[in-house]
Amino acid sequence: MTDSLTPAFVALDLDTLAEAPGRVVVLADADGRLDKGARRINRLTRGALARLVESEKFAKSKPGDSFAMDWPTGMAAEAVQVVRIDRKMGADDARKAGGAIGKEGLGKPVLVLAGSLRHIPEIALGAMLRAYDFSDHKTGEDDKKAPGSLTFAVAKPEVLTAQAGDLAAVASGVFLARDLVNEPANVLSTTEFARRIEGLRDLGVEVEILEEAELEKLGMGALLGVGQGSESPSKLAVMQWSGGKKGTAPLALVGKGVVFDTGGISLKPALGMEEMTMDMGGAGTVAGVMKALALRKAPANVVGLVGLVENMPDGRAQRPGDVVKSMKGDTIEVINTDAEGRLVLADVLWYAQERFKPAGVIDLATLTGACVIALGHENGGVFSNDDEFCKTFLKAADTEGEGAWRLPLGEAYDKQLKSRVADMKNVGGRPGGAITAAQFLKRFVKDDTPWIHLDIAGVASRSEDTVLAPKGATGWFVRSLDRLVRDTCEG
Repeated sequence: MTDSLTPAFVALDLDTLAEAPGRVVVLADADGRLDKGARRINRLTRGALARLVESEKFAKSKPGDSFAMDWPTGMAAEAVQVVRIDRKMGADDARKAGGAIGKEGLGKPVLVLAGSLRHIPEIALGAMLRAYDFSDHKTGEDDKKAPGSLTFAVAKPEVLTAQAGDLAAVASGVFLARDLVNEPANVLSTTEFARRIEGLRDLGVEVEILEEAELEKLGMGALLGVGQGSESPSKLAVMQWSGGKKGTAPLALVGKGVVFDTGGISLKPALGMEEMTMDMGGAGTVAGVMKALALRKAPANVVGLVGLVENMPDGRAQRPGDVVKSMKGDTIEVINTDAEGRLVLADVLWYAQERFKPAGVIDLATLTGACVIALGHENGGVFSNDDEFCKTFLKAADTEGEGAWRLPLGEAYDKQLKSRVADMKNVGGRPGGAITAAQFLKRFVKDDTPWIHLDIAGVASRSEDTVLAPKGATGWFVRSLDRLVRDTCEG
């Protein structure tokens, strides 16, 4: 598993800057003003820093842009990194500046001269999140990077030190989600996924793994139908964090955990199928949130439930035209076996409500390509039956800078799900595909249960580097859901 950095916050010691190893980071505004630490760096480099920040190139740069002074004269450091900031920056620009630090400082000792800037915790979190490298399956020495270290020289180190543990907890949760999504399917089977979830017991999370026999007794025909063509057994993992008041209804997080999706008998095209190792992104996010809550000892009650299956074609696989019966009792005509995630979620959503009577339910899934077409890779799709609940989530996502956009629901879409032989079909055709998928899930949510569905198909994994993550898994919405818990479930 990939370890995240825990930042250290110390008082500025001007006399040690010349001997600081690794990389020294200066945060500079476009006006060229240098604070006390930067002025000492400028003196050590014989004015080179001032020439850089007074240059036309630096003036035209944007917040978060980075410049390197390699092997600076007068210093032991291998580089002075100058990151453009705005002294009135908000949290998002602060994380962006941190991302530039983490990207370049991966595996090295890094000293950031932050002084009394605003949003230092956000700068630190951005650096921590970007300093991620999934190299478990690389064998070359050059391919494996040690975590390095991250130190901030600040005006009030004791205040920021008190926040370091929570920052590390959130980053560790994001890294768990990324690791799970990045793992190849021959490693992350349903059994291995369950084993890693069981590891959360060491942090105080209560974990149960329900096996196929138990799922069959519960009547989870929709979930079991998806995995019946695979050698990997289908499972339901239940994670409970009980840090809040006893008797308080929990928030329930439900994740789609399809460890690999061939499409089943409705086989996907070969081109790009290797990316379907990320089809358990919803389950990965739920596991990441539960780890973050446990590490920071969140005073809240939250339960995470993930349906773990593999969608494979073989002689026992579910066929198009089959009819399955859900735990709720509704029958579903399976028109397309590649619309399997909603079948998994249907049973897990119903189980979550029946067993835990939650105050609210949020499900996450890499559910539809239609959501990618609608929103691209900058926003996750948000659907909800409760305006106030939805607003609190959107506010949390905005605070954390994780794109989220609400899309509509409506009874008019239900006619697309009508079946000739069963209570419903599992697909409603191409028009409004992300909406009809959400409308399908809504049938498994009780009328009095506040519910949000998050379609993360476009944001769970990216084909290029982003500000806070390298190419691959992002851990999208771990931070937003942790923020939602802070804002609405604690205290």
